[in-house]
Amino acid sequence: MGSASDTLPVEHSEIEVWAAGGVIWRHGDGGVELLLAHRPGHDDWTFPKGKLDPGETLRRCARREVEEETGFVCSTGVRLALVKYRDAQCRRKAVVYWTMTIDGGAFVPNREVDAVAWFDPESARATLSYQHDVHLVDEIEAATGSPTVTS
Repeated sequence: MGSASDTLPVEHSEIEVWAAGGVIWRHGDGGVELLLAHRPGHDDWTFPKGKLDPGETLRRCARREVEEETGFVCSTGVRLALVKYRDAQCRRKAVVYWTMTIDGGAFVPNREVDAVAWFDPESARATLSYQHDVHLVDEIEAATGSPTVTS
């Protein structure tokens, strides 16, 4: 059963497209590292995410999409701030992200994501294709320094 944080926020009735995803992180030699995904269809670098299926909770969607796009089975941590923007069809879209850590699996290139790579926060900010994703880097740095996130 999902928690209240897994359901669509009623205060955002203007949103036409809901999606969920994960900001996958780990402790590296120099500190926190973030996993970014390259999507050949968009030629961009972003965090793995995808659209909500009917009846699916946001958290379940996030875990499913991350696994489909990256091959990694992940645990969810802290829910991050809602990201809102207009998609390529000019629809109002919102994405709910969670911090995630990898429990297993392996990346295999696929039609949606042809590469993944680990980046330190500064490099992630420079590599990410969308400004709304860059704001998540600040959040993940704050979240991974808090006692509520575990590796």
